[in-house]
Amino acid sequence: PPSPRANRSFLPRLRQVSQSSSRRLLSPPPGWPCGSGRGCRAGSGAPGGSAPGVRAPAAALPEEGRMDLNPSFLGIALRSLLAIDLWLSKKLGVCAGERSSWGSARPLMKLLEISGHGIPWLLGTLYCLLRSDSWAGREVLTNLLFALLLDLLLVALIKGLVRRRRPAHNQMDMFVTLSVDKYSFPSGHATRAALVSRFILNHLVLAIPLRVLVVLWAFIVGFSRVMLGRHNVTDVAFGFFLGYAQYSIVDYCWLSPHNARVLFLLWNQQ
Repeated sequence: PPSPRANRSFLPRLRQVSQSSSRRLLSPPPGWPCGSGRGCRAGSGAPGGSAPGVRAPAAALPEEGRMDLNPSFLGIALRSLLAIDLWLSKKLGVCAGERSSWGSARPLMKLLEISGHGIPWLLGTLYCLLRSDSWAGREVLTNLLFALLLDLLLVALIKGLVRRRRPAHNQMDMFVTLSVDKYSFPSGHATRAALVSRFILNHLVLAIPLRVLVVLWAFIVGFSRVMLGRHNVTDVAFGFFLGYAQYSIVDYCWLSPHNARVLFLLWNQQ
């Protein structure tokens, strides 16, 4: 058996080994924030730490990071308006299909769709322009043709940039669609109805009942787009605004024999 003297020399070594192991277990790992108070022991990873075995609080996020985690008020408002727009458009799409609540009125809505389409208006304007024999009539019809072409260009440009899909409950049986007509925002029928109605009211002498009918036609054409499920409510609302603004552009750039003499001379030769 080992002598008592050897046991006495072994015990201090055992205590030293156990104390050093406990320090390694309780000390924070390298890079751990130590917090305020007593300094960190040497080799603990950072100076100025707390007592061994006490976990320091986690570092607070910077203010920029906290702001990124919270959605902005504008983002919440836009998402809410979009949800309301989709919900209201689906509720008003009463003629979207034959089995809808107002499915029997779908043929009438499709006639209104044709009345606000761009191709009949362009062909009709060109025909009247070729048949006209007065300078005043040619001037009005030339500017109407310019307004229709401007409307087609701006609507196609915005649709190509926004690329909003048409409502899910829409049936793709529209009258003569082109490449950008698969997109929904804005409604080309609404822009054209607002533009043409304002043009007619400003350049044709009509009785009051006819003027009321022109305004009603414009609003019914726009509303029929939602009833058929072709567009959302915001598509039609922005279309009315855009069409109203387009007439201001046409009126500012009005073509007349004074500022577009070559064009009118060409028409006069025909």
